Amino acid sequence: MIDDTLIQQLGDELFAALQSKTSLTPLTERYPDLTIEQAYQISLQFLKRREAAGEKLIGKKIGVTSKAVQDMLNVHQPDFGFLTDAMQVADASSVSKAQYGLVQPRAEGEIAFILKADLNGPGITASDVLAATEYVVPCFEIVDSRIRDWKIAIEDTVADNASCGVFALGSARIDPRTVDLAKVELTMTKNGEPAGTGLGSAVQGHPCEAVAWLANTLGKLGIPFRKGEIILSGALAPLVPVTAGDRIEMKITGLGSASLTFTD
Repeated sequence: MIDDTLIQQLGDELFAALQSKTSLTPLTERYPDLTIEQAYQISLQFLKRREAAGEKLIGKKIGVTSKAVQDMLNVHQPDFGFLTDAMQVADASSVSKAQYGLVQPRAEGEIAFILKADLNGPGITASDVLAATEYVVPCFEIVDSRIRDWKIAIEDTVADNASCGVFALGSARIDPRTVDLAKVELTMTKNGEPAGTGLGSAVQGHPCEAVAWLANTLGKLGIPFRKGEIILSGALAPLVPVTAGDRIEMKITGLGSASLTFTD
């Protein structure tokens, strides 16, 4: 039986795995009856431990939005999680796997929304998202599962804060009303070699639709979007594994670029 005590224990386990740079046996393998609602409660306990350690909540993220990523991970619906200040790294910086507790990182290029107004779901539309957005920026999210070998079901990744590792925002600040976000194109390279392409429409047809889905999903759980928050809208192309020595770069037409390098 999955009760509040077990939910707290599993959240604590995920936090300990982050701290020790280790991975866990899939939660759904140990507890096949785990529900998405219970997984969300585990993620909140994980977040609680991070906040107790001094981290501050600065945004939310949606993941597994595109068919390419869903097929890669064999998870066929979006997940969601939280962003803290400790997860953010500077564009064009060097990311230490050890410093950030990364175990099996993969890079994804996406569009981040920075809000100028609160959004309280349910009932939020893509038009509401556009109206509430101050600007959009290209974003590298480095996803990293605390679940061994990325053997995740949707409940595993929700519990594990949507497999979020770190993220970096590009320097451009673009008014989303001046560009068709469904038609922008991502090109990504790793060590100078092509590593993926994708359109904004890969994310639930339009990135604003993905953000609206997240606002409504979290709204049903009593979690609003707040003015000033960063909202990650999901990968435009398949995830790219990265390790020490790798350099990744991306460009999104009309939105700018971002890059990161990796060390042990």
